[in-house]
Amino acid sequence: MTTIIDGKQVAASVIDAVKAATVQLEKEAGVKPGLAVVIVGDDPASHAYVSSKSRMAKECGFNSIQHTLPEATTQEELARLVETLNEDESIHGILVQLPLPGHLKSEPIIQSIRPEKDVDGLHVVNAGKVATGDLDGGLVSCTPAGAMVFVRRTHGDDLSGLNAVVIGRSNLFGKPMSALLLAANATVTTAHSRTKDLPAVCRNADILVAAVGRPEMVKADWVKPGATVIDVGINRISAEGRSRLVGDVAFEECAKVAGVITPVPGGVGPMTIAMLMANTVIAAYRKAGRTPPKF
Repeated sequence: MTTIIDGKQVAASVIDAVKAATVQLEKEAGVKPGLAVVIVGDDPASHAYVSSKSRMAKECGFNSIQHTLPEATTQEELARLVETLNEDESIHGILVQLPLPGHLKSEPIIQSIRPEKDVDGLHVVNAGKVATGDLDGGLVSCTPAGAMVFVRRTHGDDLSGLNAVVIGRSNLFGKPMSALLLAANATVTTAHSRTKDLPAVCRNADILVAAVGRPEMVKADWVKPGATVIDVGINRISAEGRSRLVGDVAFEECAKVAGVITPVPGGVGPMTIAMLMANTVIAAYRKAGRTPPKF
């Protein structure tokens, strides 16, 4: 019988742990975690994301601050705001919602956030710490961190003897996901569009993670019987005049072969905001000189 992971349920358990850690930090150190979210312009999807992040931060008991800047904001104005938030002792996490309007360069802004406040895990220092296995020193990018929660809850903390295949080599997900699996002692293959005989490579995987942005690319005959399949893709497709969300995995057919599988929607998606909250608590604990909780 295949286990379908309920991402909302797992995310809720992470949020419960964040709330408990927040209460404990405030009681023991008098510190309330602070999260500042910055959004520029009027993109409706970005505003929806930011609202849900700010709402969740308040629910977790954080000091939640949102800066909504006009479309015409200059690079210098945005950089000044980030610098102010860097200096603010009450703010432990800074998140600049991407994409920024076309006239702004996102990379210099992201890299100007202090690594210890970079709760999105996008700063090169945090990416480097993940790549070198220093998971207790950096902040891990939220989506791979969330996917790893699923892996750990299925297989435990030590993945010795297991083969993992990650399809996708993006800096945002593929590379950090491979590094996290490697740090947990899995034998990892990073596959991509240039990989020779990709289905054969995937069939060797005890843990198969798909993150390429191609709708339902992974078929049932790519999946080793009993494997854990984590689908990170979110693709909108139209069929019979209706649009729906699908992942990179052909869910219905792969679910018949896999031992454990994540659906789309409702799998990895809900974990991203949960891990953002977890990173904010971790950053607050570190700033207070305390050992942060594990999620």
